[in-house]
Amino acid sequence: MKKILITTPIYYVNDLPHIGHAYTSVICDVLARYNRLNGNSVKFLTGTDEHGQKVENAALKKNIDPLKFVNQVSQNFFKLTDFLNLTNTDFIRTTQNRHKTSVQFFWQRLVENNQIYLADYEGWYSIKDECFFQEKELVKNGNNFVTRDGSNVEKIKEESYFFRLSNWQNNLLDFYEKNKDFIKPESRRNEVISFVKNGLKDLSISRTSFKWGIKVPNDEKHLVYVWLDALTNYITALNYPSVDQDFKEYWENSTHIIGKDILKFHAVYWPAMLMAVKLNPPREILAHGWWTNEGKKISKSLGNTIDPKILVDKFGADQFRYFMLREVPLGQDGDFSEKSFIKRINSDLSNSLGNLIQRTLKLHFKHFENKVQISLHEIRISQEILDEGYSLFSTIDKNIENFEYNKALEKIWSYIDKLNQYIDKQEPWNLVKEDKTKASEVLTLLIESFRLIGIILQPFTPESANKILNLLNIDFKEREFSFCRKEYCISKGTIINEPKSLFPRYNDQIS
Repeated sequence: MKKILITTPIYYVNDLPHIGHAYTSVICDVLARYNRLNGNSVKFLTGTDEHGQKVENAALKKNIDPLKFVNQVSQNFFKLTDFLNLTNTDFIRTTQNRHKTSVQFFWQRLVENNQIYLADYEGWYSIKDECFFQEKELVKNGNNFVTRDGSNVEKIKEESYFFRLSNWQNNLLDFYEKNKDFIKPESRRNEVISFVKNGLKDLSISRTSFKWGIKVPNDEKHLVYVWLDALTNYITALNYPSVDQDFKEYWENSTHIIGKDILKFHAVYWPAMLMAVKLNPPREILAHGWWTNEGKKISKSLGNTIDPKILVDKFGADQFRYFMLREVPLGQDGDFSEKSFIKRINSDLSNSLGNLIQRTLKLHFKHFENKVQISLHEIRISQEILDEGYSLFSTIDKNIENFEYNKALEKIWSYIDKLNQYIDKQEPWNLVKEDKTKASEVLTLLIESFRLIGIILQPFTPESANKILNLLNIDFKEREFSFCRKEYCISKGTIINEPKSLFPRYNDQIS
């Protein structure tokens, strides 16, 4: 049994959850569920980033205290875990005392290791990104500079503490070379290496121009830079400053799932800071792509943001999860449209899977008194279709390891398509009139294949997968991946419950 840590970035609370937050969270949940079904101990962390100038400004606009503001807004992200059916084991808030203790201890360790110094900072800062930028990272917009995604920046000059990031350039490059799977996909790894090779400047890690944040130890006029504050959450959740055996075992198998826009912070700044306090970087980072809305960049100003709660309320959490995971390879950008959403879930979930299970079980329920009539070892007809089902787990295991969720689902649905072809070829609705024993054999093979599909779909569409397993009365103790083998097959005499519709079909004109 491995101990595994899986994390979303902590979400900034100045606004409501959007499709990007939901996407990251679902990716993490699949990995968490998959590992648990493999017998591993999983900590799955998500939460909210509640400090910084952007939050302070948002609270001021509403004329309320920042703490009251974040107490309200963080609840929206807490609810996200519920309506997406996430299995997170922790929800961290950067305003919690445990996190404040962790951040200030981390700062002190940097000081003790001579990694921080005080100087004046002058440079470009984006309030939207809570980030300092070098001029070479910006683009000209008339007489001004903006970030590559169009955010405004301002020139600031203030006293600041600096982290000696430049000292870690060679260490980082050496680490990337020795750990080629640290950053996924490879295109993002190449971006990071290019950025570091171009030269690193020391990083400003404190601010004095606003009040909402964690105070720097022994210098209360300074606040800890919001990204140092935020990144430390990953080890706060492992009870840092304690670095015991439990910490080490989870951390050596830690995975950060992030959007590509915050890769620099996670793949450059964070590993350097960890090295500076004599901790190892996380095991791996996956930077996924962005979503557009019918080909257009999503933004509040365009009024085309996508509220995941509305989609889940309208179509269901499993339908939302399936579309997000199947539609686009992780790492690439994806385009959302309600028409393509409905087409995908109707075709794959309602037709291919839902209709197959319903018509099979209805036929069995009608002719075989809701009971499996024969054992697999008694079946005389070819079990080749079932043998492929037993090998399905091993065929997708590598895909999950490589974050190829869409390929894993393609393989599962390829098998489901073969089952549809199988039932159409065998025609058990006619066979039951001519050879009832053979019809029973065909239906039993299909029912056993449904057991395998139910087990294997649990990480992706958990509610629907469990409905399938409930129909077959599969014991909850027998739903791990280790039961995807023939010796745990459906047995003679198993009660099959009366089938009900698993997935409703939607009109593509729905609004």
